[in-house]
Amino acid sequence: MSDRMTTPWGEIELSRFPEDPRDRLRAWDASDAYLLRHLAEEGVPLTGSVVVLGDRWGALVTALARHRPTQITDSFLSQEATRANLARAGVEPGAVRLLTTQDPPPERVDVLLVRVPKSLALLEDQLLRLAPAVHADTVVVGTGMVKEIHTSTLQLFERILGPTRTSLARQKARLIFCAPDPAPARPANPWPYSYALPDGLGAVSGRTVVNHAGVFCADRLDIGTRFLLRHLPGPGAGRVVDLGCGNGVVGTAVALADPTAEVLFVDESFQAVASAEATYKANGVPGHAEFRVGDGLAGVAPGSVDLVLNNPPFHSHQATSDATAWRMFTGALRSLRPGGELWVIGNRHLGYHVKLRRLFGNCELVASDPKFVVLRAVRRG
Repeated sequence: MSDRMTTPWGEIELSRFPEDPRDRLRAWDASDAYLLRHLAEEGVPLTGSVVVLGDRWGALVTALARHRPTQITDSFLSQEATRANLARAGVEPGAVRLLTTQDPPPERVDVLLVRVPKSLALLEDQLLRLAPAVHADTVVVGTGMVKEIHTSTLQLFERILGPTRTSLARQKARLIFCAPDPAPARPANPWPYSYALPDGLGAVSGRTVVNHAGVFCADRLDIGTRFLLRHLPGPGAGRVVDLGCGNGVVGTAVALADPTAEVLFVDESFQAVASAEATYKANGVPGHAEFRVGDGLAGVAPGSVDLVLNNPPFHSHQATSDATAWRMFTGALRSLRPGGELWVIGNRHLGYHVKLRRLFGNCELVASDPKFVVLRAVRRG
């Protein structure tokens, strides 16, 4: 859906990525608008180095493009949405610098604007990475919906940057104001975090997992993945895709069990793909692997894959949505060779079997427990 946002500097037209006319979710919210109004009303100087962290769909940097800001995001989809929104607004190429959470941060930050992420760990990692560039006169303003800002959020700003307070709520949004401490005693960055897997997980039993901040279940193996690892298909698959790879433990398990497999790790999170590559390398896996940040299987040639393994997310930031799962399933159908298989792990209540039967014309239950199901769908020609 494309929609318009009124800012102190005029209206801008925004959309999420990929654009879907059926998607009723906006590409901005009240917290974005609140932050932009504050900057204008308070006359915050924007002539120096302006850095925007966590701008979800590019609303903030599109509105502030005349000030040549830098955007830092963990999301490939957010970055692509930003590119499209900047082009739609007629912003000249290069006016906004687009960085990922894995890129070296700017050397100096005069204004730091933070759209509070869902992951407190990602916020911790990024504030610690940016802290050396912040100085005593840096203006630091965070924003988020009231339900996204907790006491732990404020404590994190205070622990890493300096004294922190919040604004009154407006339209269920709130601002965070932080006064940087010129000589703070900052903690060491605990990310990335590594741990050893327990026994009973096949080829990856006792193996190392590496997680960068913000990756799902970064400090332990989630129970869904644990269940899938116990029910993976046998060796001989050929070209395998770990779709929505997270820390890469599923694809790494396939590669360890079958050194002849060619494994492609794909995720839209830069942090996730970095984790998958680190996990793969930490275990000295033989064979060939590729690591790709992107929109699911959009960049994979049709009919080129033998097996897709998928644990699809069912949230888009705070909204529950099956749009991502549907895109992943349709991408798998397009990318699989005739006879190729899609294996999906999901919560029982999500009803993925209905979607898979509609797409593939078939769906088999491989394994189940009270919470999860492993489903198998085959491309029939």
